[in-house]
Amino acid sequence: MSTGVSTSTDKIIVDKSRSHRNKPVSRAVRQTRERLQSGHSSAAAFDRDALRMYMSAFIQGASIMPLFVIIIAALGIYFTGNTQIFLWAVLTLTAYAANIFLVRRARKKEITVESARKWRRVLLFGQLMIGSCWAVFALQECDACDPSGFILFKGATLLIALSVTAMSNFMLTPAVLVAFAPSVVALAAKAGISRDLLELSLAAVFTTTIIFFNYISDRLFQSNLKILSFQSEKDDLIAELEVAKSMSDEARRRAEEANLAKSRFLASMSHELRTPLNAILGFSEVMSAEVMGPLNNPTYKEYTNDIHRSGQHLLNLINEILDLSRIEAGKYELIEEAISLLDIAEDCIGMVQLRARGKNISITQQFEPELPSVWADEKSLRQVVLNLLSNAVKFTPQGGEIHVKVGWTAGGGQYISIKDNGPGIPEDEIPVVLSAFGQGSIAIKSAEQGTGLGLPIVQAILAKHDGQFVLKSKLREGTEVIAILPARRVLQSLPAVEEAQPVSRKRKSFA
Repeated sequence: MSTGVSTSTDKIIVDKSRSHRNKPVSRAVRQTRERLQSGHSSAAAFDRDALRMYMSAFIQGASIMPLFVIIIAALGIYFTGNTQIFLWAVLTLTAYAANIFLVRRARKKEITVESARKWRRVLLFGQLMIGSCWAVFALQECDACDPSGFILFKGATLLIALSVTAMSNFMLTPAVLVAFAPSVVALAAKAGISRDLLELSLAAVFTTTIIFFNYISDRLFQSNLKILSFQSEKDDLIAELEVAKSMSDEARRRAEEANLAKSRFLASMSHELRTPLNAILGFSEVMSAEVMGPLNNPTYKEYTNDIHRSGQHLLNLINEILDLSRIEAGKYELIEEAISLLDIAEDCIGMVQLRARGKNISITQQFEPELPSVWADEKSLRQVVLNLLSNAVKFTPQGGEIHVKVGWTAGGGQYISIKDNGPGIPEDEIPVVLSAFGQGSIAIKSAEQGTGLGLPIVQAILAKHDGQFVLKSKLREGTEVIAILPARRVLQSLPAVEEAQPVSRKRKSFA
């Protein structure tokens, strides 16, 4: 025998060396869940996203304000003839060009959490430069113009500039206050010096408008912050789902490997176990029948009977395990033909009749006459009925009754029902009984313990036939099991030929 250790995937069902790979995945899931539960309550969590949005909006609308400045300068020079407005336009355009340069440079940099605050201060300083230029415009005067008309011109220009700045820079708080605070100071200083009613009105209106636009900008900023928060939560959920999917895929892959290993193990062990079992069963049967001569000691004969029963039990267990493993692996093929449920039920009743009489159990039949044939696997359905009848005989007490019915279902299919008056199954134990190797408390206490594979095999075989298995049971009242075949399995009967004599169905009898 080889002493080497195989490392093939079909023999290593649990690979403990892979456990460390799940630790980073679990850590990522835990961090994501904590981030979702804590939420994003502060704006600092989205400084980088807010700066990116501001820079994108600023670059997209970079030509609007310079064009507006050029138009205002042209109109001012045309109506007033004041050359100082031209100098103001050059200074303002230079400030806007410097801001565009700063924004483009910031976009090329990798903005981190630490550098976001620094770049935010730099961009606010750029807005302060532009605001200082607008403060210079607010101090402009025109001696040759109508004072009220020029004040109206300045007020309209400042209000338009304020509105455009508020709409384009609301993601950079407080850009509105920083940009136009110098203009408010300039207007207030000029109005205080001149004590002109129009100047005072302009300063008051402009200050109120700045407060209003600052409020609007803050509301827009908060709304976008919520959108960013929702987007982040969605991304976190997607990330967690992807991580969970990867974990489930890995678990499924390992389960498939384990299932493959189990199937190969059972396939290889079936031959290894059946070969000595055949010798055990054969020799024990020869010794029990005393074919080669009498056994002088009666205890030896009893031992040979025990050996034969134990070997037969082990062989049945191996066969059931192999059947269930073939069904689970999809290797269980049906050999379908036209068969009669009535004939199968009668044959199976005859097979268990001897055991039933040994326990003084009566088996009554109630068969629908003239049932047509069904298209199914005879061997599989015979195994289904035998398993159900064997369970009924096994758990029905001495002197009990078993009722077997075969007939039509409401949907046009056929069924076979087996009902006993045994101890029944508690309601909470029914899922356990229907699972592989599952046994109820009554079966465990019973002297005739089984393998717990009969009902799972019945379910699997009926599922292969597109059928249905129903188990009804009440404690201390009995159990009823129903195997149902669908209507599409029932074959249509051909009309009888008039010249032919009807053939009666042959009833089988067993000792």
